[in-house]
Amino acid sequence: MVLVAGCAGTGNPGAGAGAGTRLPPASVPASVSASVPAQGSCERTAGSTANALPEVRGSGRGAEVWGLMFAPVPLAAGREVKIVWRMTGEGPLRVTAALPDGTAARLTWGPEAHGGSTWHRPGEEWGTGFVFPKPGCWEITLTRDQGSGTVWLPVR
Repeated sequence: MVLVAGCAGTGNPGAGAGAGTRLPPASVPASVSASVPAQGSCERTAGSTANALPEVRGSGRGAEVWGLMFAPVPLAAGREVKIVWRMTGEGPLRVTAALPDGTAARLTWGPEAHGGSTWHRPGEEWGTGFVFPKPGCWEITLTRDQGSGTVWLPVR
């Protein structure tokens, strides 16, 4: 298990999941309710960056959304996890996380704007801290004044 506790690092974590590997988007088809995850969306949501941090790509409306997990995926229920987001669009970032039953995750800090890092994905960068209180397939909703997106994260 690899656990990294900071934003800065060496190498190029934005290089992708490895030679010739593309990350599948964690998409939710338009015909599926926003409160019900698309079949398999949690199981196939994460890939790893060049330095072994799990990375997720969300589905966006008018924006591109990426998340960098500072903990192994699936995430552990009841433990704080740092997630760094990159999202295109305009305006401040707002982030919420909920299960289909309405249970909300606790945002312990952020979104905090980052001046930059070695993680290269489109958009501006923010850091957040979340505690997911119980296992499940969590819907993370990210919105800006222009653009929105969704990421599904498994928690055990």
